[in-house]
Amino acid sequence: MRIKHLLLTAALVLTMVSSSFAASLSVKGSTTVLPIMQRAVEAYQKANPGMSISVSGGGSGNGIKAIIDGTTDVAMASRFMKGKEVKLAMEKGVYPVPFAVGIDALVPVVHPSNPVSNLTRAQLKAIYKGEVKNWKDVGGPDRKIVVISRDTSSGTYETWEGKIMNKERVYAGALLQASNGAVVQAVSKNKYAIGYIGYGYLDSSTKAVTVDGVEGNPETASSGEYPISRYLYIFTKGWPKGETAKFVMYLVNPRQGQKHVKDAGYVPLY
Repeated sequence: MRIKHLLLTAALVLTMVSSSFAASLSVKGSTTVLPIMQRAVEAYQKANPGMSISVSGGGSGNGIKAIIDGTTDVAMASRFMKGKEVKLAMEKGVYPVPFAVGIDALVPVVHPSNPVSNLTRAQLKAIYKGEVKNWKDVGGPDRKIVVISRDTSSGTYETWEGKIMNKERVYAGALLQASNGAVVQAVSKNKYAIGYIGYGYLDSSTKAVTVDGVEGNPETASSGEYPISRYLYIFTKGWPKGETAKFVMYLVNPRQGQKHVKDAGYVPLY
């Protein structure tokens, strides 16, 4: 009995020690990449029971800042790093490594009751500069346009600023939202609002607007026909090793992580 008791005690101690060394990863950043990451993490943890991965949004800028500061293992971003971010990282001895994980179409959305179904890039720019303020000027009702935009820490905002605004700023009267989900909520509750979201966030609560007559979808985004398409990224602090490397390889594997890209409504790399 004494030997049995000692063996049981030893087994308990070993279990406690092994559990204390359970692998963990932190992932932060883009709310556009978030739906992909949530699906991937859920599946990855099921296949690797000893793995614990925490995931949070907050925007591409915050994710990149976290990788530079060393407060996350993986940063999600819906844009590439800016020159000033790369410079700051190198000053801190950090060498972020990018990995593309998918392709996205950035889609303008309006309330389902809005008759407007197509806008040109010039019209979108005029609306977001505050030059066109009434829907009647672009084929809609005689109502003031409520402009919804992402905040400046967002990679989605950066893409919009680069591809629609031609580096000009969105006008000060726009209502800023911190996530794709918040934009969906705001537009779905206001008949005269317009916003823009990642393709993976499209649902029946809003209506997608074509751009220059081209529908934003996986096919037009991957072919380059759609004018507001972009790559989605993750960044690691230096070349990934250990558990981080295993998870990154899972994300880019065509038979594993890339399935979650498609399931989230985005375009797989392969």
